[in-house]
Amino acid sequence: MTVLAEAPAGIDDRLARRNALVLAVAQALAGGNTAVVFGTAGLVGTMLAPDPALATVPVSTFVVGQWMGTLPVGAIAKRYGRLVTFELGTLIGLFAGLICAAGVILGSFPLFCAGTLCGGLYAAAHLTYRFAAADTASDAFKPKAVSWVLAGGVMAGVFGPQLIIATKDMLPEYVFAASYLAQAGVAVVAALVLLLVRFPDQRSGEVRAAAPPRPLAVIFRQPRLITAVICALASYATMNLMMTAAPVAMIACNHSVTDAALGLQWHVMAMYAPSFVTGSLIVRNGTGRVIGAGLALTAASAVVGWAGTSLAHFWGALILLGVGWNFAFVGATTLVTACHTASERNKVQAVNDFLIFGTMALGSFASGQMLARDGWPLVAEVVLGAVLVAVALLGWVALAGRLRNIPEA
Repeated sequence: MTVLAEAPAGIDDRLARRNALVLAVAQALAGGNTAVVFGTAGLVGTMLAPDPALATVPVSTFVVGQWMGTLPVGAIAKRYGRLVTFELGTLIGLFAGLICAAGVILGSFPLFCAGTLCGGLYAAAHLTYRFAAADTASDAFKPKAVSWVLAGGVMAGVFGPQLIIATKDMLPEYVFAASYLAQAGVAVVAALVLLLVRFPDQRSGEVRAAAPPRPLAVIFRQPRLITAVICALASYATMNLMMTAAPVAMIACNHSVTDAALGLQWHVMAMYAPSFVTGSLIVRNGTGRVIGAGLALTAASAVVGWAGTSLAHFWGALILLGVGWNFAFVGATTLVTACHTASERNKVQAVNDFLIFGTMALGSFASGQMLARDGWPLVAEVVLGAVLVAVALLGWVALAGRLRNIPEA
């Protein structure tokens, strides 16, 4: 089916730069929500759970909330616009912090899990900032817009832990309750920052298309889009699987909790720091090469992790995993934006994230079972196998000449 070219109205790189910078700041603030949950939910779960085996359930409910929120986020954005979706997300983020704090103060494990579920819904909204940054961007600037927003994750990786450290003991009888109250306050600040985002049409943030939207079944027959989704899925799901399992495996291999925490800190920095250059690399070298480099680094991470259990092996694997995720995920996100029209983008992006975070949720639950049954080597082997499948698909589509690169600036 041939799609008519879209009207150029709404394409404005100057506006896209402004929006990308605002959304990067909002991402740094909203990402603090995720950092607080992942940094404290397991510990709070240990204190509140009726059974120690349930201690990590609050983290899993966060991931499930993130998955559940993807399709509603897309539907709301299509009907009411990006800005309404973002502000609604921050409102849920406010409730997430308040509910989690109430769960800690009241000693209620179910209430605390409900709060982390809301935190996941908030994450589903703020993870679409990367797509919104590309809405008014030209093809040449889209990779940079996406990577600029994800660069906000660097600040989130620093800001979130510092927020925990500064607030965890402010209510001595209820450890971490103040951290969640502070996170609720940060969500309010993020809502104010988001008011600075501007779209050509404030109601929908969309430009008119010369052709009506196609059915999803038609859109998702595109080899480029299938490749983008599979590569994003492989990079995100394997990253989450390995990142979730690594701290437990490190402690099981007689490394300290501090060593595990430092390994995760370096991993988070490796995930987001490359965003300052990833967009330029895509413009210069093309999406296919950058995605391929990311998948290669992820495969190398699995090999390093499989090769040994020393501190150097764990840390090296986590750093390679972070950089590989960045290249593959930013590249795949950019490729998704090249596979739909403006009128189709909300539903396509929502389905893309639904598939990614659904697989991520399964990986979150599966990682513990893999470690308990066969240990850390099995995790590395699963990661390597998944990445090789994505590499094979990427290579096939590239050889078939169906993977067009984003034009150079």
